[in-house]
Amino acid sequence: MTKVLTTRFDLKGEACDIDVYIKTGGYQALTKVLKESTPDQVIEEVKKSSLRGRGGAGFPTGMKWSFVPKQSARPKYVVCNADESEPGTGKDRDLMRYDPHQLLEGMAIAAYALNAPNNYIYIRGEYWYIIAILEKAIAQAKERGYLGKNILGTDFECNIYVHPGAGAYICGEETALLESLEGKRGHPRLKPPFPAIVGLYGGPTVVNNVETLAAVPWIINNGGEAYKALGTEKSGGTKMFTVSGHVNKPGNYEVPMGYPMRDLIYKDCGGIKGGKQLKGVIPGGSSMPVFTPEDVEKATMDYESIASLGSMLGSGGVIVMDETVDMFEMTMNTIHFYKHESCGWCTPCREGTRWLYKVCERMKKYEGKPGDVDLLDDLAGKILGKSFCALGDAAAMPVQGMIKKFRPDFEKRIKQNFVQLTAAD
Repeated sequence: MTKVLTTRFDLKGEACDIDVYIKTGGYQALTKVLKESTPDQVIEEVKKSSLRGRGGAGFPTGMKWSFVPKQSARPKYVVCNADESEPGTGKDRDLMRYDPHQLLEGMAIAAYALNAPNNYIYIRGEYWYIIAILEKAIAQAKERGYLGKNILGTDFECNIYVHPGAGAYICGEETALLESLEGKRGHPRLKPPFPAIVGLYGGPTVVNNVETLAAVPWIINNGGEAYKALGTEKSGGTKMFTVSGHVNKPGNYEVPMGYPMRDLIYKDCGGIKGGKQLKGVIPGGSSMPVFTPEDVEKATMDYESIASLGSMLGSGGVIVMDETVDMFEMTMNTIHFYKHESCGWCTPCREGTRWLYKVCERMKKYEGKPGDVDLLDDLAGKILGKSFCALGDAAAMPVQGMIKKFRPDFEKRIKQNFVQLTAAD
């Protein structure tokens, strides 16, 4: 399989040094666009690639760039969302840890396409050791003339700054991220206007995920059509997936879009640990609805296939659970996370996640009331699509998905059902 993002991972971090990066083809794409392409041509090439946002939403990247106005009274910005806080996801961490210059080159190309001289990497605060890696890589790139003013003898200027967050999940949402970057509390903004028109400091801004930007140099070097051909018609290229849970070989895997989920779990990851049976898989991070083993047999790793089976590809966090997992416990743990991470800005999310957890607390003791399972489903429905940002949806979707696919694990928590089950034993 063709690798796009992880070609230098085998170097075990040596590509963090700019000399190694250049020897392995680094900064050729940036040199190419500065010598041969206009900003509009760069955007068109990214459009051809069918590259979609790898942070969760899956919005076409080239189209997102094209929304930024060509003329603006305010400065434009490219912001890299490196606030990788979705439970079950760790791909961006390795992209920055093992190949930071690939990200910097992708950001510089995006900055050229959008005419953005000052740009930011907003990184999860817990990734403190990666901040040092990025800062060193930026210093090396500036010294060699790939960042800063008059890049490669042109009038193009691109500066990149690293800004750590403070451990808030909500700052993974692009407008809350921008608020935090401006020094404010990380609350989501009302949209429209979208960041492409009014973003950082009121200027037109593109916010892209680490993985999205890291794919750009390969696209420029090999062409948008070649990247698209690696994947499916609507989901071009390759994608990284963080596979965790009950598999023999957990880790980060880069596979083509459209790759069978079954092959990812049973071939690449070596199957279910201990020879146990598969019970469920969350395909895109903890906020996505769960799959049954039957769904896994049908699913391919692309946006359309996962959506057709009732879930989302999300951030690529594949959480594998064997037959020993109690799906009620899994759901309660997930609710606790989103209740804790709610910014409190809107009522459906702030109060809804709290009430979900309250119902789960009595069910955890096997003291659930008749109708509690339906109550959980109804409460989730009152949050879904009604919160200010997508965090409410992130809390609601896994609840409804788990109840739909694994209702018996919830029903046994109802007191009268539990009494009947123990009496039968």
